[in-house]
Amino acid sequence: MNTLTVGLGDRSYPIHIGVNAAETLGEELKRIEVKGIVAVCTDSNVAGLYGQAIKESIEASGLRAVLCVMPAGEESKRLARVEEFCGMLLEAGLDRSSVRVALGGGVPGAVAGYPAASFMRGIRFIQIPTTVLAQVDSSVGGKTGVNHPLGKNTIGAFHQPSSVIIDMAMLKTLPDRELRAGLAEVIKHGMIADLELFEFLEASAVALLAKEPAALEHVVRRSCEIKSGVVAKDEKETGIRAILNYGHTFGHGIESVTGYGVYLHGEGVAMGMHAAAVLSRDLGLIGADVVKRQRACIEALGLPVRWPELPVDETLGFMKKDKKVRAGQMKFVVVEGIGRAALRTDVTETQARAALVAVRGNGPNGD
Repeated sequence: MNTLTVGLGDRSYPIHIGVNAAETLGEELKRIEVKGIVAVCTDSNVAGLYGQAIKESIEASGLRAVLCVMPAGEESKRLARVEEFCGMLLEAGLDRSSVRVALGGGVPGAVAGYPAASFMRGIRFIQIPTTVLAQVDSSVGGKTGVNHPLGKNTIGAFHQPSSVIIDMAMLKTLPDRELRAGLAEVIKHGMIADLELFEFLEASAVALLAKEPAALEHVVRRSCEIKSGVVAKDEKETGIRAILNYGHTFGHGIESVTGYGVYLHGEGVAMGMHAAAVLSRDLGLIGADVVKRQRACIEALGLPVRWPELPVDETLGFMKKDKKVRAGQMKFVVVEGIGRAALRTDVTETQARAALVAVRGNGPNGD
């Protein structure tokens, strides 16, 4: 098993990565000296696969555990579900000495993490991500939050976990579509920070889609290294951490315009990265070859780059409500080459619209 550390001073925490890593949960609970009740928060899909086993492993360590289950899907990532979860915690008797375990993908992680930041004004929590998307992105860095009909992830807080446990064996039950969606975030990490990782994705698409363990563990570990390094430098996204949003300003707009029910997060990010690459080209930062190379990688991993029915103006309207907007000015992460990202605040609405038109597939350059 590999262990990385997110270096945040007295709030530093480990990321354990390996097959059957979840077996270390009892040791982690002892390490952080848990005395109260442990609430395992998960969704209806994951509960049937791992919920009872995780609950029993906690109880085997001598602690009381309760299982809190929410319906699966992005639709659960809302304030009403947070209120329901807090009610479950109160009924179970949790207090400030308690711990929450977020078991599942990005939605359980966010819906469990946000109450952890606010319940009793903050309790500790541990992330056990069961999807590639959550393993390489949402479980690391302390971003918690829920959606609002007018914007993605607009209600939330920064609240770092006590530890992250990434059990690679849990990917065996991951649906293929969810696997592909998670790999979008790995492409992002390659595009913003690591040419070698991007080249590995190009060369290993077949192995990754076949869930070959060595290939998957390599990209998960490298992505965690990249993200933890960025978070350690800029925990609350006042500077360099913003590069982790490559493709997300466009992608969140696409997710929002569909009501979060058509595309998975990673699929929206994939289309958003295509738009961001087109924008980078239009700004003169990269050539058409980089746009084509990124697009080929996205498509090789079974992800979309186009949505022919994309409502451009409506999507742009949602982008203007994004939480990263400052004084009415949208922020965009662009690339200056594979492995090099930059932040731009001087993008015009016309340029942003042209990038969205490229996702629709009828851009002026045949995008």
